[in-house]
Amino acid sequence: MTFCRFALYLAFALVIVFPTPLRAADTIKIGIAGAHSGDLASYGLPTVRATELVVKGINARGGINGRQVELLIEDDVCKPEIATNIATKLISMGARVVIGHICSGATKAALPIYRDAGVIVISPSATNADLTLNGDYPNFYRTIFADNIQARTIVDFTVRELRAKKIAVIHDKGDYGKGLAEFAKTFVEENKTVELVLYEGVTPGAVDYSAVVQKIKRSGADAVIYGGYHPEASKIVTQMRKKKMGTAFVSDDGVKDDTFIKVAGAFAEGVYATGPVDVSANSLGRSAREAHRQEYGTEPGAFFDNAYAAALVLTNALAKAGGTDAEAMAGVLHTEDVETPFGAFHFDRNGDATGTTLSMFRVENGRYVPIKQP
Repeated sequence: MTFCRFALYLAFALVIVFPTPLRAADTIKIGIAGAHSGDLASYGLPTVRATELVVKGINARGGINGRQVELLIEDDVCKPEIATNIATKLISMGARVVIGHICSGATKAALPIYRDAGVIVISPSATNADLTLNGDYPNFYRTIFADNIQARTIVDFTVRELRAKKIAVIHDKGDYGKGLAEFAKTFVEENKTVELVLYEGVTPGAVDYSAVVQKIKRSGADAVIYGGYHPEASKIVTQMRKKKMGTAFVSDDGVKDDTFIKVAGAFAEGVYATGPVDVSANSLGRSAREAHRQEYGTEPGAFFDNAYAAALVLTNALAKAGGTDAEAMAGVLHTEDVETPFGAFHFDRNGDATGTTLSMFRVENGRYVPIKQP
């Protein structure tokens, strides 16, 4: 751990030097923050259910060090301005640890509030690189890869596997989409064998994206790299295919979601996207998914495995630290491997998981199929 990061740990830990003594009957409160309604609920609800499954098992076994775990579930709709209010609310309700937020923009907005209150935050899906690269949030951890890694995988795949020579990079102007697109743009420009023919931002929530689709067509791009979420991606792909454009469409884990396929329908066929590695061969991953089917009667959604991992490492840290003291928990999170659907891992000095990997997927016959494993 660097001195700077250690100093930051002390800074946010000092706010809880004099906690109120807890009775044995008091619960450990874990906040869950994310999109639980709206267009991006398919990203947030799997995190709620993954955490519920882990906590249900823990409480059935007597809790953590004799204390039951209570979940405080709050919906930020993936909007930064709501996320700040949610962070303040969770803290006021007694949450000293939080699983979430889901979207990078919402996470980035809420993190300073959690940091100043000494609250540990673990996200299963916020991939914006700045969240860990700059050391601004020593209380933040994630069980998913960062966007610089994701963008590198996307560009390398587009160039080497799809053999694209002219690439258009499109994004949704948000912290997540634009952040990933900027990395992709840099990596494309560094590669002297390909040409960046278009770099363009679109407005989220628009009904018609024909203007940018026409720009892509005029650019002569062999492939489009898109940074953003599935609502916009589904519209862009649909309009491209309706114009008979065969341009390859390669995107990120914000598009690697079954909702994208449901909305785009037949036009989703052949779309590529990155996503967390397939854990179906992992026994813990299989059992977690089966528990979800039995409990909720459906297949788990996006980031379920990452959220399940987050719940496991967080509850382990609570148990080993003997409570919610931020500095004690940080010591566990940074040093102790915990078995998860992705294998055993801990967190590096920046808060990134040491064992999470990603794959490329392709939509085939209405479902995402892994086509390139690590």
